[in-house]
Amino acid sequence: MTARPSGPPPIVYILLLAIVGGGGWYAYRSGLLNSLLNRSTPTQPGIPVAQPQAPTAPKPPQAQAPNPPANAVNLDTSLPNPAVLQMDGSVTMIRIVLALKAGYTQRNPGIPLTYGIPDGKPNGSNAGLKALMEGRIQMAASSRPLNANEVQAGLQAIPVAKDALAVAVGVNNPYKGGLTLQQLADIFQGRITNWSQVGGPDRPIRVLNRAPQSGTYSVFQELVLLGLPFAPDGPNFITAKEDATTPLLRALGEDGITYSTVDQVQNQQTVRIVPIDGQMPTREAIQRGSYPLARNVFLVAPQRTSPVVADFINYALSDQGQQIIGRTEFIPLR
Repeated sequence: MTARPSGPPPIVYILLLAIVGGGGWYAYRSGLLNSLLNRSTPTQPGIPVAQPQAPTAPKPPQAQAPNPPANAVNLDTSLPNPAVLQMDGSVTMIRIVLALKAGYTQRNPGIPLTYGIPDGKPNGSNAGLKALMEGRIQMAASSRPLNANEVQAGLQAIPVAKDALAVAVGVNNPYKGGLTLQQLADIFQGRITNWSQVGGPDRPIRVLNRAPQSGTYSVFQELVLLGLPFAPDGPNFITAKEDATTPLLRALGEDGITYSTVDQVQNQQTVRIVPIDGQMPTREAIQRGSYPLARNVFLVAPQRTSPVVADFINYALSDQGQQIIGRTEFIPLR
């Protein structure tokens, strides 16, 4: 008699294997197996266990301040505000200063401002900077950069706009050409004295120079003469006594030459602007830097000043202030 094998029949093993295999497949597909394995994996020293990271929302872009911050001019504003904010300086910049003054006063009606001491007439960049160093005013407008003595005195110049000098002759001057920068320097230093030396008629050149207290005088001397002196006064070289543009333009006649800011010359019907190095002082040429007689103009304050001075300068640098400057025919910084 044949003995039967002990234990369950083979079909039981087949069913058990199918159940285990199916459960494992389910655990794998559902992620349960992975979760159990990660939970049961011991943490070893020095080997970090990766943890699932929750998605983070993207950071919103930071808002851009429409105006420069209060410390944009890097001034110490620990002094008290004056009862009246007194300014003086550049005659050239009078349109900028008065336009900014009007806009600022509209926003701050309780802060009175004046430009020009003592009678409301500006006295020129050099005189304004001197008054600022002596503490007679709180802020100056300057159409030239600071010199070494002014920097040592603690003044800080902040560019607020761009400007350019224009060389002008009378509209009836028979000379119709342009000049190189070197020819211009030679005329104002007395080495070229006749229009025939630059291709014009045989007649003397009459030079009408600006007053020495003018910031425009100083800028011309730096840009054109490289800091060297002008020719001395003589029969055909006349230096003005006062910083005023209109008398110089009226005196040009058919043989004179002078210089001023583009803003003061470009709309005059009695003069012609002379190209320098083949460039006219257009806005585009000034912005791209191809016109050789371009410059910055500045508001100037002592390093230690009051909050209202810094606030006025920041107003000039703000979007609104730059738009105001653009309407004065000066060129805004942006």
